[in-house]
Amino acid sequence: MQKKIAIIMGGFSSEYEISLKSGNVVYESLDSEKYECYKVHIFENKWVYVDNNDTEYPINKNDFSVTVNNSKITFDCVFNAIHGSPGEDGFMQAYFELLNIPQTSCGMYQAALTFNKRDCLSVLKPYGIKTAESYPINLGDTIDEDAIIVKVGLPCFVKANRAGSSFGITKVYKKEGLKDAISFAFKEDDEIIIEAFLDGTEVSVGVITYKGKTKVLPITEIVSNNDFFDYNAKYLGESQEITPARIPEEMANKVKNIAKQVYEILKIKGFSRSEYIFKNGEPHLLEVNTVPGFTKESILPQQAIAAGIALDELFGNAIEEALSKD
Repeated sequence: MQKKIAIIMGGFSSEYEISLKSGNVVYESLDSEKYECYKVHIFENKWVYVDNNDTEYPINKNDFSVTVNNSKITFDCVFNAIHGSPGEDGFMQAYFELLNIPQTSCGMYQAALTFNKRDCLSVLKPYGIKTAESYPINLGDTIDEDAIIVKVGLPCFVKANRAGSSFGITKVYKKEGLKDAISFAFKEDDEIIIEAFLDGTEVSVGVITYKGKTKVLPITEIVSNNDFFDYNAKYLGESQEITPARIPEEMANKVKNIAKQVYEILKIKGFSRSEYIFKNGEPHLLEVNTVPGFTKESILPQQAIAAGIALDELFGNAIEEALSKD
């Protein structure tokens, strides 16, 4: 008996286009003999099931069902492919938890915490997880440029606190550039985080729940052709993503252990991808993503393939894990 799977994609943030690509890759990859898949677009103005003829059918938000040709369809599981809000910040997780519908990403609290860079780093710091020096600002705060520079130095990164895909990020070299960078970040979020520049090898580490156990995937080394790993580097091919990373075994083991520790401290389930920069041989955590990209160009699918896990198995495993916890 095929399980009915809703693949949710889209979202409310600047990442919606990438999410649609991710969701379509999941749709194309899942085993059609095991799963009857439905593409569900979640936007602020509409929630719709979209069939292969691009016909839209409204989702009933009371029970997350859809009626097609006078037949009501309910779902056994939801595959979450929404990057950013509301799929990566806890809202959809809470909604499905209330409806008792299994879903493939982490829980509500873990999603909300990891989506908030400032809160996530502060929770992990007592466990000895190293991070860059940082300075928080909220919309409306007085901006003290001198205090910022004393705390984080130059160059530094100004980031939207709750955004992904490098939206709202600027690398600032001079004091005169801070205000524009802060204004740019506030277009994405009303909270920002300013971090010290870490000059070192950048790596990305995927961790998943696989066949009931925590599995760390092969490490990816990120070599951006640009000033940093920005949107163009991530999605338009302006970077090298080298899997496995060209780092010594000792460094690789160290960052793998930390990535696994982060996953387990935060009690994450499903997918995660965390980013680190090595400084003086020590990995410093940048952020944790709980709905990473699922396109064929995305890092975590590349890591899974390097580990011998095909995309249909990667995505199917996530569904089976979610169903097993129902």
